Amino acid sequence: MKIPMLDLKKQYSQFRREAVKRMKRLMGDQDFILGKEVELLEERIARYCGTKYAVGVASGTDALLISLKALHIGNGDEIITTPFTFMATAEAIVLAGARPVFVDIDRDTYGIDTSLIERAITSKTKAIMPVHLYGLCVDMDPILKIAARYGLKVIEDAAQAIGSEYKGRRAGSLGDTGAISFYPSKNLGAFGDGGMVVTNDKKIYDRARLLRVHGMAKAYLHVTIGYNSRLDNLQAGILNIKLKYLDKWIEARMRNAAFFNKRLNALPLKLPLVPTGYKHSYHLYVLRSSFKDRIEDHLAKNGIETRTYYPLPLHLQRCFKYLGYNKGTFPEAEKASEETFSIPIYPELSALQKGHIVRKTIQFFNSI
Repeated sequence: MKIPMLDLKKQYSQFRREAVKRMKRLMGDQDFILGKEVELLEERIARYCGTKYAVGVASGTDALLISLKALHIGNGDEIITTPFTFMATAEAIVLAGARPVFVDIDRDTYGIDTSLIERAITSKTKAIMPVHLYGLCVDMDPILKIAARYGLKVIEDAAQAIGSEYKGRRAGSLGDTGAISFYPSKNLGAFGDGGMVVTNDKKIYDRARLLRVHGMAKAYLHVTIGYNSRLDNLQAGILNIKLKYLDKWIEARMRNAAFFNKRLNALPLKLPLVPTGYKHSYHLYVLRSSFKDRIEDHLAKNGIETRTYYPLPLHLQRCFKYLGYNKGTFPEAEKASEETFSIPIYPELSALQKGHIVRKTIQFFNSI
């Protein structure tokens, strides 16, 4: 039995006819850049996330970058974030001209350790960028209090967390802006790249709309330097279809997680922690063990694909050597990189597939 980390073909079979019909219509209209589908998606994503505004952009990375620039963050500024995340988080900070300042993570949730943020603040600090990793929101109340105390902005990296909730509020709606990714593997994924900036601030919304289209206020009249970061109408058309399924897919991921939690609970594995008042959307189902490599090898031999997110934290990446961090600077992030791995959690997993994953995981521990 072969079980991939994600099976988009199974997902596509659920809406194939509607997708083909939508693509034929859009190709007939020859309406490709921004357009009505983008406008409709922006309205729907804003409503879904619980924000007043949404701006479609070319990728989740651009959603972070444009959020930063819409907040007038640039050269000489410092942004506090986590080293245990995908490259785009810190990359966007650097592309904006600012400097990432890393803070270690919480051992249980893998999100930024909020108790360490305040000591990282300097006179150059302009914002905090928490990452809602794997689909679990960061503890936002302490971050918002610190931001208010020091006059800082908060940019939520919600690339993996559309539909996740923190104390009844959706990811992306808690800070000054939220950045969403529509990369194909995300819970709401396009047929290519795409992203969205969500916000409740009209000024940020207006500036983000300028920045995504070369700073152009009217045709060929540019009021600022911007970017070529427009969400394609074709991608928005697909996302408008898939958005109708999102809650059902998240519920299926949650059921799959409950299945694994119940059956793997007795093993010497650290299972995902979901604090009270949080809704985990399970973009990834992450396990932790000192036997990580051996478990992954065993599962691979039995046809089960696993992944490590992320094998080398950002502060140890070659491109960030200039920041001056060393091995041992952020021990929790480094340990998580060595011990965590993900197993398939996608909505279309069959009972047979889930049972196979559980049996082979138990088999490993019975063999040691």
